Amino acid sequence: MSYLEHTVKYVPAGPRKVLYVHWPITLLLVAVAALGFLMLYSVAGGSYTPWAEPQMKRFAVGLVLMLGIALVPIWFWRNIALVAYLGTLALLALVPFFGDVGMGAQRWIDLGIMRLQPSELMKIALVMLLAAYYDWLPMSKVSHPIWVALPVILILIPTALVLQQPDLGTSILLLLGGGAVMFIAGVHWAYFAAVLTASAGLVAAVFRSRGTGWQLLNDYQYRRIDTFLDPSADPLGAGYHITQSKIALGSGGWTGRGFMQGTQSRLNFLPEKHTDFIFTTLAEEFGFLGAVSLLGLYALIIFFCIVSALSNPNRFAALLTLGIATTFFFFFAVNMSMVMGLLPVVGVPLPLVSYGGSAMLVLMAAFGLVQSAHVHKPR
Repeated sequence: MSYLEHTVKYVPAGPRKVLYVHWPITLLLVAVAALGFLMLYSVAGGSYTPWAEPQMKRFAVGLVLMLGIALVPIWFWRNIALVAYLGTLALLALVPFFGDVGMGAQRWIDLGIMRLQPSELMKIALVMLLAAYYDWLPMSKVSHPIWVALPVILILIPTALVLQQPDLGTSILLLLGGGAVMFIAGVHWAYFAAVLTASAGLVAAVFRSRGTGWQLLNDYQYRRIDTFLDPSADPLGAGYHITQSKIALGSGGWTGRGFMQGTQSRLNFLPEKHTDFIFTTLAEEFGFLGAVSLLGLYALIIFFCIVSALSNPNRFAALLTLGIATTFFFFFAVNMSMVMGLLPVVGVPLPLVSYGGSAMLVLMAAFGLVQSAHVHKPR
């Protein structure tokens, strides 16, 4: 065997795997999380409690989890993709019977040590299963109607369960993430054109169903749409969130008011300042430059994921990496668009920055899969 053949076929094994972890991605994740700790410290009025300290502990656990997953061979994750999907689907089915209710929605299962949100797990389990499916399916069958129908069903089942919780934001992310994997896998563009056309019809049906016996959305979801279209119509009611968010964004200017000097968050004008609307706090305190810096960190993470996927000859690993990177993009894109008034408020957290347990740990596990694909690719 020549030296070239040996290097191409070499796959790290044993303790040496640590050397092949994608450290730039790891450092970028740490940087984004550190910025999140800083903002949680700020919105608590200069205190590590009640948000920053628990978030730090969760991230430490998540970092260990990510590195642990990274050392497991990528073929193992391919083999358990179906089990992970079915297990998460079972948890979603149990939520209506055993789930905890919070803020008008039933989304969590109490495990004692933490409250688990199965819909967060499904975002990753769905990408895993679709990546394994298209790795198994010959390229000649990728766009055949029968083989397109199956992944569509796999996407729609958990989406319907999550929509009943109700959780419109996560439902949209499941549709977008699943559709992205199908597109990346090579499904013909005509299917997506048909979906876009049908979506336009669905939007029309949503508006026409309002106030009827077959109303498609909950009343609070319609109020969010009204607020999105005209926030000034009810600035102290349904439009309060987005109105205060825009005030905070605008008051930050280019360089911001300064750390812990944001009036909207400090005086509690800004609702959900530690979760969904934490980006507005960052923009108010650090301005346009701070907001763009966070966006730059996110963009670098996605860039390194794309480079890693394109250099990976393993189809499952490449699809998994690109699927997770795309899902990650939708996470922050939807959140930022939401708080800027470009999309209706749908309750999507800002990844690694917003306070939350399930979202943090699941996201770190997802990047563990990205790391596993990178560590175990042939070299």
